[in-house]
Amino acid sequence: MADTFKFELVTPTRVLLEDEILETVLPGTEGELGVMAGHDPLMTGLATGIVSVRSPGGTDRFFVSEGYVEITGDRVLMLAEVAEHAKEIDTERALAAKERAQERLKPPLADDLDALRAEMALKRALYRLQLAEKS
Repeated sequence: MADTFKFELVTPTRVLLEDEILETVLPGTEGELGVMAGHDPLMTGLATGIVSVRSPGGTDRFFVSEGYVEITGDRVLMLAEVAEHAKEIDTERALAAKERAQERLKPPLADDLDALRAEMALKRALYRLQLAEKS
């Protein structure tokens, strides 16, 4: 069994990474998922969070928000609505998004949908900030 496998991280507008890697840890909709070469086939939803990709050249981290992951024994295809490399994170923009979301979550809330949108925006901002701190 080979130690590496093909990994692709794709958004609707670009391919962020296409490489042979050793391991990835990703946020699945049912929880965090680790994948190495030879993993059993699996299709799962991709949650908002941080993806870690370890290759022979080192480790990269990405922010992702929603999508799907297809895993076969020799390939992981990650289709994300939004994805950014850790180096692309705009900390000031993420801080501003965090503050806006926190303001929108203060009572009185317009409705449940507004609250849900604000919670998701806050979650995205917090993950981006967490990733920026590690970089």
